[in-house]
Amino acid sequence: QVQLVESGGGLVQAGGSLRLSCAASGRTFEPYTMAWFRQAPGKEREWVSTISSNGRNLYYADSVKGRFTISSDNTKNTVVNLQMNILTPEDTAVYYCAATLIQSLADRRNELSYDYWGQGTQVTVSS
Repeated sequence: QVQLVESGGGLVQAGGSLRLSCAASGRTFEPYTMAWFRQAPGKEREWVSTISSNGRNLYYADSVKGRFTISSDNTKNTVVNLQMNILTPEDTAVYYCAATLIQSLADRRNELSYDYWGQGTQVTVSS
């Protein structure tokens, strides 16, 4: 079992930046594929970004490509960050960190591909 805790959410004006972090604890001796999802009010949870277990492969949803950057602080992805720049009100959502031990995902965009989830952190972008 691994526990995920997100931090770094908050209120920011449009055009601003926030940096989210996800810290994994528990069974962390194996590297995890990590991802960020988000869920806006009244909408389904949507995939944002994934970092491979070796940290070398980064994937982004089209809606955040060029504005968001996912990164890892170490080789086992026990701390994964999401740098969010040029934020817009459409980025307002609860952001969730997710993890799986599976290294090659059939569908990284599907939340069912991930086994562990954090409780989420609220990001609010004002216009």
